[in-house]
Amino acid sequence: MASVLNSILNGMFKIFLFPFQNINPWFGMIFISLLTGLFMLFIFKLTSNQQGIKKAKNKIKAHLLELRLYKDDLRTSLKAQGNIILSNLKYMNFSLKPLLVMIIPIILIIIQMNFWFAYDSLETGEKALLKIQLAEGYRPTETNVNIQSHDGIKIETPPLRIDESGEIDWRFSANKKGLHELKIQVGENLVTKSISVNQKPLSKISPLKRRKSFLNQILYPVEKPLEKSSSVKLIEITYPSSGFHIFGIKIHWIITFFILSIIFGFSLKGLFGVEI
Repeated sequence: MASVLNSILNGMFKIFLFPFQNINPWFGMIFISLLTGLFMLFIFKLTSNQQGIKKAKNKIKAHLLELRLYKDDLRTSLKAQGNIILSNLKYMNFSLKPLLVMIIPIILIIIQMNFWFAYDSLETGEKALLKIQLAEGYRPTETNVNIQSHDGIKIETPPLRIDESGEIDWRFSANKKGLHELKIQVGENLVTKSISVNQKPLSKISPLKRRKSFLNQILYPVEKPLEKSSSVKLIEITYPSSGFHIFGIKIHWIITFFILSIIFGFSLKGLFGVEI
C-alpha cells in the first residue's frame, strides 16, 4: 500500500513541479503553496460547520463590542469576557474536525516537498560524505565492504569504521554531472544509493535510504528501500541544505511553505465563500 501511495504522490509532484524545474525554486514553492491553500479551503468548507463558525465569530465580535462599550461596568465586563471565552471554545470545537481531516494529507505533502526543497545537489568537484550504518549483529571492523568504481564518483578516503555506532564512512568527490547510482558490496549484500550532481535548480534529492518498513516507505518515498534482511540499516549522503532568502535572510523552506499557504488561504476564502 505504501509503495502505491508513494507512486501516486511522486507522480503528482513531478507533474506539478515540472514547469518550474529550470527556474528559481521560489516559483515552484509559490505554486505548491497556492494549491495547498486551495486544498485546505476546500477541506475546511467541506468538513466544518460553516454556520456554526459564522455564528460563533459574530458572538465574539458582539461581546468584544459589549466589553468596549461597558468597560466601566465591572459586572457587565466580566460577563462579556466569560461569553468571549465560551464563544472561542465553540469556534475551536467547530474548527477541530477539519483540522483533523487535513493533518494527514498535509503531512504527506510536507514529506514530498522536503525532497524537492530541503537539499541542493552536489556541484561538480564538491566533496561530501557517504555513510552506511550496519544492522544489529554486524561489526564494521569485521565486515567486508567494497564500493564498486564509478566514473562520476571518486572515493577519496579509506573507510572509517566505528564499531560503537555500527557506522562506516567515506569521503568522496563528485566528478561528473548526473544522477549516479553507487553500488556498495557489504558482505554478501549488494546495496545501491543514488547521488545527485549538478541537477536542475529544482530537483528531487534523496539524502537517506533505509530498510523497508511501512513508516520508512512513507517518510523516504524517493528511492526503493533496502530489504528487511539487508545487513545495511541505512545509507546517507551529506547534501548541502537549501532554503529561501528574504531580504538577505535564509529561511527554512517549511516556514516559507506554511506562511505562503496561510496567506493564500486567507486571501482566497472570500472568493470561495469559506468561513474560517
